[in-house]
Order: sequence, then C-alpha cells, then structure tokens
Amino acid sequence: MASIRFRNNKWQARVTRKGYHFETRTFLTKQDAERWSRSIESNMDKGSYISTSSAENTTLREIIDLYIKEVSPTHRGCEPEVIKLKAMQRHKMASLSLANVTPKVIADYRDERLETCKANTVIRDLAVLSSIFTHCIKEWSFAINNPVLNIRKPKMPLGRDRVLTKNEEEKLLHAMLPIRNRNIYMSHLTIVALETAMRRGELLKLEWQYINLQNRTAHLPMTKNGKSRTVPLSQRAIDELKSMPRNINEKVFPINEAAMSYCFNRACARAKVTGLHFHDLRHTAITRLSQKLPNLIELASVTGHRNVQMLARYYHPKAEDLALKIR
Repeated sequence: MASIRFRNNKWQARVTRKGYHFETRTFLTKQDAERWSRSIESNMDKGSYISTSSAENTTLREIIDLYIKEVSPTHRGCEPEVIKLKAMQRHKMASLSLANVTPKVIADYRDERLETCKANTVIRDLAVLSSIFTHCIKEWSFAINNPVLNIRKPKMPLGRDRVLTKNEEEKLLHAMLPIRNRNIYMSHLTIVALETAMRRGELLKLEWQYINLQNRTAHLPMTKNGKSRTVPLSQRAIDELKSMPRNINEKVFPINEAAMSYCFNRACARAKVTGLHFHDLRHTAITRLSQKLPNLIELASVTGHRNVQMLARYYHPKAEDLALKIR
C-alpha cells in the first residue's frame, strides 16, 4: 500500500513492495500523488515495473564524467574523445537527467551543432552520445531508451577527391625546405606520406626500431582498424629516411599533430596550393600506388583498408588514364 503525506507544501508518495526498491516522488496535488502510486503498484502487480529512479536522479553530465573515468581509457582514441566529451558537458543538455534527454533534446543539439560544424563532425558527436547511452543501458542498468537511435542523422557528405598534382608537389616541397620552413622534418614527412599512403597518426607514431631499411619495410604495431600492418617502402622513401637526422626519442618524425598541421598549412599558403588537407596526401598516394599495384588485395594490404568499399573512397583515377587502358 502506498503512503502519501503532506510535506513542505507538497505531497510525497512512497510505494513499498516486497521484491522491489521503494519508490518515492513528490507532487503538487494529492490527486497526482495517488494517481502515480496506483500506476506504480499496478505495474508491480503485473511484474512489468522497471524503476526509472536512477535515470531521473542522474544527469547526463554526471554520466559523461563516469564514462570518461571508466570507459574512455579503454579506447585507443582516448584523448580526442575526452576533449569531445568535456565539450558536451558544457552544453545545456548536460544538466538534464537521463530520463529527460529525449529524442527532441538530441535533435535540437544536432541542429545547433550543424549551424557551426560540418555534418561529419556532428555525426561523430552523435555516435559518441549513442555509445554513452548504450553503455548506460547494457552495463550500468539504467532503465532508459537510447534517444540517439530515434532521430535523423545528418546526411553523410561526399568524400573528398582532392589529389596533389606533380606540379603542386614540387611547389609544396620547395616551400617546406628548412630555409623556408621552421621544421626540418616537414618535407621528409610529406614525401614518406606520398610514398607509403600512411595515415597522419601512423606517421607521427612511427619509430626507427620498426623500420627495416634492408628489407624496405616499416612496421606499424597498431593502426586505426586495431591491427598491425607492415608497409613496403619505395626507393624514394628509403632515400628520404636515410637522409633524415635522427632524434634522440626514437620517433622518426618528432613533431606533434598541432605543429605539423600549422607547418603544413603555412607551406600550402606559401606555395599557393589551395584546398589541400594533409589527409589528401593519402588519397594521392593510393591513386599513385594503384598504378603499380592493380591487384586490389595487394593494394589494401599496403593501405590498411579492410574492404574494397573503403578503399574505393581513396582511389581517384583520372578518366584519361583509364581511357588509355581500354583502347
């Protein structure tokens, strides 16, 4: 039987039933308190009652804190994920309880983000939020639904098809010479990127101990897809590595991501190469490698793609080159 009492100018209802945790809630009117109590007792009698107290008393901000402490450290991309999560904690929706984070709240967040961010960024934000709610449901036993699953996701934009031309490459490398660029490693980094199709993170984590100049290979113990990969090195890449100064910390390219991006963008501006991102060097490298490795399985083993569909996003052959092959 529910107990209802008047306290601090409000009506407090408390339902106690064997086999369940007690449930309490405060209402402005006695009728609302009685109605809620009957509903809870009815569901308990049917065996269908699921407590939502935890979800109602825990804010999204608190859950994000817990996720940062317990879950994020197990992810390889921990640092950027934590930065993203801390930004979410500053948003007004983080003050809501989990029970009140509805699909409408998430949709409003999506629309607000789309005003200042690209669709890809918003899609990644929603994916992180969805992971948090899924973890709450499966691991922390919160009686909630995942609101991210019930909203429309932004349309994925078309993949970039920017490929560096030979003329642009010459200008860019000239702008990266030590006498014109403050970092002595940028030209070496760019050439190795163009010759190996390695990702930016793979290049910046590459260590000398994993490079075998005799066998012309560079081993990557951990890559984006969670597997190791050994990349073959062209003669140009070997020559570039041999000509480089070695750093005491064993990193092949002792430069952090922010400094690398700054130097790369400045070199592009100096060379008057427009619309180029560092990741476009990977597109360029794969397009060039496809001329040497027409077998897609061999090409994927070099680039680290798990399937042909993903590889196709990076392969940008010229129509005139394909025309020569079908004469």
